[in-house]
Amino acid sequence: MRIITANVNGLRSAARKGFFDWLEGCGADVVCLQEVRASAAQVEEVGGKPPGWHVYQREAEKPGYSGVAIYSREPAREVVDHFNCAEFDAEGRYVEARFDGLRVVSAYLPSGSSGPERQAAKYRFLDEFALHLDKLARGRDEVVLCGDWNIAHTPIDICNDKGNRRNSGFLPAERGWLTEVLGRGWVDAFRQLYPAEEPGGYTWWSNRGQAFAKNVGWRIDYQLVTTGLAARLTRAEVYKAQRFSDHAPLIVDYAD
Repeated sequence: MRIITANVNGLRSAARKGFFDWLEGCGADVVCLQEVRASAAQVEEVGGKPPGWHVYQREAEKPGYSGVAIYSREPAREVVDHFNCAEFDAEGRYVEARFDGLRVVSAYLPSGSSGPERQAAKYRFLDEFALHLDKLARGRDEVVLCGDWNIAHTPIDICNDKGNRRNSGFLPAERGWLTEVLGRGWVDAFRQLYPAEEPGGYTWWSNRGQAFAKNVGWRIDYQLVTTGLAARLTRAEVYKAQRFSDHAPLIVDYAD
C-alpha cells in the first residue's frame, strides 16, 4: 500500500505544472492533498477528477482558501469532512476517508506566521485537534494522519534551528504539542524509518533566496500512523524530481 501526502499550494496551479500526469504514474493507492484552494467545480475544470480515482474534498467557506482532498483508487465506505470544531471546519482543514479497517485523514493545520492573531488561532486548533486525535487513536481501525502540520518537530527537521526558534512552526509550544501527540499512540512514519537522517527529509522550502536549490528547508509534512501500521512501514521518500508547489510530496509504503 502506498500513501502520498502533498500540499499543492493551489491545485489548479499544480495541475498546470503536471501534477495529474504525475498522479497517474506515482503508484499510489491513496493521495492526500492540502491547500487545494479551489471548489469542486474548479478542480474538475483542470482535470482534477481523473478516471480510476475517487475524489473526496472539503472546501473552505472562503473562496480560494485552504481546502483538503483525498484521492483513492478504492471507494471509501464513508467520508467525514469535519472534526466538530466550527471555527476550523469552516476553513476546510479536514477530510477523512474510511475503508475496511483503515482510516486515512488529510489535514491542513493553520500557520501562525502572519502574526499574533493567527498564531493564537493555531493554538486553538491544536487544542481542539488533540482531543480529536485521541478519539481516533482509541478506535478499532488503523489510521494514517496525512498533512501539512506547519510544525518542524526537532532540530534535525529544519535547516536553521537556532535561527528559527522564535518563528511560528518551530516554537517550543508547537513542538511540545507534537511531542505529546506522538506520546499518545501515534508514530511519525518518516522518522520511524529514518530516525537520524540529516538533512532531515525536508518537505517545504521558502520561495526566497534559492532555498530549494540550497536545501534550506523544513520538514512540516507528515504521515502519523497508529502502531499497527507502524509495524508495516517499508519505505519513505520525499519526491523532489518535479516541483508542483513550494512543498514536496511525501511518499510512504506499507507492507500488505
